Amino acid sequence: QVQLVESGGGLVLAGGSLRLSCAASGRTFSNYRIGWFRQAPGKEREFVATISGSSILTSYADSVKGRFTISRDNAKNTVHLQMNSLKPEDAAVYYCAASRMPWNTYVDNKLYDYWGQGTQVTVSS
Repeated sequence: QVQLVESGGGLVLAGGSLRLSCAASGRTFSNYRIGWFRQAPGKEREFVATISGSSILTSYADSVKGRFTISRDNAKNTVHLQMNSLKPEDAAVYYCAASRMPWNTYVDNKLYDYWGQGTQVTVSS
């Protein structure tokens, strides 16, 4: 069982930065791939970024590549999403999720076992 709690959301001007955190409980945190997803009003939940349990592998949605960076600290059971050069279209509720499925399934939100409650990111132009 893994419980996830996101934090770090807020209001930022376009071009600004935010750092989201995902704190996890459970002794097997390093066994899980962690993904970040986001959902804007009226839109489907979409993949943002993911990191493997060992941090060796990462992947990003094209829309955030070069602006967002995902990292994890297994000693602290934490995953971070550093978001730079934010755009109004990045505004959404951001969720972190944990999965033990194969790496090539990372985009599919249905294959994540545990989810946090989400944190709101608002980007003002």
